[in-house]
Amino acid sequence: MFANDIFNIIDELVPRSYALKNDNVGYFSKTYENLDIKNIKVLMDLLPEDDLKFDEGDLVISHHPPLFLPKTPTYVVHSNWDIINGGSNDALAYYLGLKPISIFHKQTGIGRICSSTKSLDQFLSLVCYKFGPENVRLVHDGDFDKMLRKIAIVSGFGLSSKEFIKLAKDRSVDAFVSGDLNHSNAILAKKLGVTLIDVSHHIIELPGLFAFTQLLKNNDVIDVPVEMVDTGVPWKYISADF
Repeated sequence: MFANDIFNIIDELVPRSYALKNDNVGYFSKTYENLDIKNIKVLMDLLPEDDLKFDEGDLVISHHPPLFLPKTPTYVVHSNWDIINGGSNDALAYYLGLKPISIFHKQTGIGRICSSTKSLDQFLSLVCYKFGPENVRLVHDGDFDKMLRKIAIVSGFGLSSKEFIKLAKDRSVDAFVSGDLNHSNAILAKKLGVTLIDVSHHIIELPGLFAFTQLLKNNDVIDVPVEMVDTGVPWKYISADF
């Protein structure tokens, strides 16, 4: 199957026009004219050492734009997949058993506000079950029995943004679930009285990556194998004995 045909299908499913300004989506390589694709590999990140492992005829679809020019033909679907209905944020809501009721950041379409009937304790138990307690951090006021009627979710980076944490306060959500929490933003949330549930950026985006893979697999026109490849986080943990 020719690469250009695959790109046209992806652009119909997840239009590049949905992407945020200056977000690098689309094709990342020298040329794709008459490029015959035998396999599609869906990744979160393409790293230089992984780029060397793919075979001729492989097409990488990466969620995050690579920071180099890949040898392997690579197509990026990023903020357009985060924003579009049915994309990564809706996939995250579904994975957590939440029902989206509105857009979180209305100017961009990023994130969802979801309805909930669980207490903080119940919802936190679910998040830890789904993602692993080692990947979860909590900023809160100590009341685990409080009911969470509205939960904001942003797949990936949301807790790195002070604007988003302030918006969670303004939108009167009972908890804000996302990734990339840093020290100063945790202090800000404490000051504002905003409950944050921080999940590893990589882990919290996996439901969206799986949903995108299924979207391609379910497309009748794509006639080559589609595989999701979880390359993990781009770092290693140091053991006591190295």
